[in-house]
Amino acid sequence: MPNKSLDAIDRQILENLQNDARMRNVELAEKVGLSPSPCLRRVGNLKKTGVIRSYATLVDAEAVGLPVSIFVNVTLEKQIEPVLETFEEHIRARPEVMECYLMTGDADYLLRVVASDLADYERFLLQHLTRIPGVASIKSSFALKQVTYRTALPIAPEAAE
Repeated sequence: MPNKSLDAIDRQILENLQNDARMRNVELAEKVGLSPSPCLRRVGNLKKTGVIRSYATLVDAEAVGLPVSIFVNVTLEKQIEPVLETFEEHIRARPEVMECYLMTGDADYLLRVVASDLADYERFLLQHLTRIPGVASIKSSFALKQVTYRTALPIAPEAAE
């Protein structure tokens, strides 16, 4: 559900910051048609309200020796709260797990894991994932090629009322 309190300028600010989070406030203000002080106040408000959660540096996985992406479907023995919480706690502690989603359908969780090679993934699988209490099955799919990767959300301009 879209945040109704975001106006067209807030949306422009978000679009610009998603493309370049290091953009200086003066440049951002110019791009969105504000003076620097009101622009800075708006960015501060977007942070305060949680619309902007944080800033990050995107690193090329291959450049740092993590060229293998694996999508892992995990099914638990039981879908009860203590088992779900235990699984999620273990997964949050593993730095190679880049994303984890609680799913509907055949699997309970979908993970995106990065590894340096197949042996590295096998170590993660045998030493960590299979040892989490309550895991019933694990199915791994290896990505052959990344077709697209985005971090910027498609923030549509505010609809005319």
